Amino acid sequence: MEGYGDTGLGLLGDPTRRAIFQLLARRPCSVQELADQLPISRPAVSQHLRVLKDGGLVVSHAEGARRIYHLNPQGLTALRAWLDSVWGDALTSFHKAAEAAASSDPEQETP
Repeated sequence: MEGYGDTGLGLLGDPTRRAIFQLLARRPCSVQELADQLPISRPAVSQHLRVLKDGGLVVSHAEGARRIYHLNPQGLTALRAWLDSVWGDALTSFHKAAEAAASSDPEQETP
């Protein structure tokens, strides 16, 4: 998904959102459960969750009178695919640069 990584990584650029993301990676939580583990208020947690949800990284479901939040597998799959693509491009570039450096090295022996 072109450009998804920019959005996904931008969403996780905020340290509080990263902390929420990491907590949700461990287990689904309500806003109150998250707020109990973080140095921010429930409304602040809700705002961060809304951003993560709008970005496709988090989903929620109703459980009685509260909402339970958890990571969105589809959003994580898309973000992972983007990261794998970037990593693959970086490895290819590194390989080409290493080959170019080796072929331009006058002390390099040819087999």
